Amino acid sequence: MPTNRKYRRDQSEVSCCLKYLIFGFNVIFWLTGLGIMAVGIWAWTEKDTFSNLQRLTNVALDPAFILIVAGAVTFIIGFTGCVGALRENTVLLSAYAIFLAILLLLEMTAGILGFIFKDWIKQQATGGFQAFIVHYRDDPDQQNLIDWIQEGWLQCCGIEGPKDWDRNIYFNCSSAEVGSREACGVPFSCCKPQPNEIIKNKQCGYDVRKPDYNYDVAKIINDKGCLPAGEEWLERNLLVVAGVAVGIAFLQVIFKVY
Repeated sequence: MPTNRKYRRDQSEVSCCLKYLIFGFNVIFWLTGLGIMAVGIWAWTEKDTFSNLQRLTNVALDPAFILIVAGAVTFIIGFTGCVGALRENTVLLSAYAIFLAILLLLEMTAGILGFIFKDWIKQQATGGFQAFIVHYRDDPDQQNLIDWIQEGWLQCCGIEGPKDWDRNIYFNCSSAEVGSREACGVPFSCCKPQPNEIIKNKQCGYDVRKPDYNYDVAKIINDKGCLPAGEEWLERNLLVVAGVAVGIAFLQVIFKVY
């Protein structure tokens, strides 16, 4: 009899630890989702999007919209797991397990399809980047995103190279006829950092695509496109990306099982 009581007590302690472990993780998850969603809503408010919804020409590529959707999904999953674990509510915990199962299934499907349809993924990435280039001056969020990709992440320029910026009306070489100072140039985020440079020269990309440009273009801007640069980055960091994906999937399985 004493042995049985001890066994039951140990079981309840483990259950309690798991309960508060799941609760703690999901509080972080919940607050993270709330923060991401708040940033997306704030970005839309700053752009006055809510009162001018017709300005959303391609909502799927709007970084603020993506943040709102990702934050809302994270918030809902975190809420069901947090409250479900704390209150031991079977309905919420069942919903939480279903959400995690759907996410895991979607991640596995995306991984398999991404491996099989690599060329299609490449085409979609190219189409998305082309839209970013075309609307570079129209949306500050897209502008900041593409500047970060070109300057902060991949050190690249355009899709396949700097010539892709001819798709933008401001950087198109024909815009010189209407007085665009940026004609036949590229954004400053294409420029390479210069020695002893303290403040970034926002005009460093002016005229670099003109045939009569007086300086060595290769020393001024990155001539590699972001698509090949992204492929090289993925090859270099394949183990890290795979490890993060496996770790996330493992945590999802653990939380679903318990």
